[in-house]
Amino acid sequence: MSKKKEKAPADAAPPGEAGAEGEDGKKKPPLKVLIIAGAGALVVLGGGGAGAMMLLGGKKDAAHAEKGGEHKDDKKDKKKKDEKGGEGGAKAGPSPITSGPDGVVFYTMPDLVVNIQAGDGRPTFLKLKLAFELPDEDTAAAIQPNQPRLADMFQTFLRELRPEDLSGSQGSYQLRMEVLRRVNLVIAPAKVNAVLIQEMLIQ
Repeated sequence: MSKKKEKAPADAAPPGEAGAEGEDGKKKPPLKVLIIAGAGALVVLGGGGAGAMMLLGGKKDAAHAEKGGEHKDDKKDKKKKDEKGGEGGAKAGPSPITSGPDGVVFYTMPDLVVNIQAGDGRPTFLKLKLAFELPDEDTAAAIQPNQPRLADMFQTFLRELRPEDLSGSQGSYQLRMEVLRRVNLVIAPAKVNAVLIQEMLIQ
């Protein structure tokens, strides 16, 4: 009886590929698979890196924007303080002190509005704007801290007046003299030269 030739197994490697196996009998992955895996890894790493950069950059930008916002808030606060003349001070407008001829100084008082007595009982208001003629700026420095006292004195005095007390040039002159006397009492030993009526309105 003749011996039959044994068939080679189907999964046996062709003779040319026998060297592709390693010494331990494991197959090496084909080159195509390695290239595809490498490209995939690059895409994943590249995408992750870009995402990380965006996140970190976004945080940086947010921090920078927050810092910029704080800087702007500081500028706004500073501007408010400048307008108010410091924290909680009176709002600063144009300076009440102006220079006049021959070295005199004019000090403009804030507008006064008071309710005065009317003969027929109707509510009547007096709006008054006064300026003081001063010999120098030292006198102006004496007026500023006494503003509350002057305002109180004006309110008390002007409320006692009637519209007829202020009519004509005689009424204006009398008002100037009374105000001058009272102001000089408040700021003594400093002295105001004259009282100027810039506006007087009775309604």
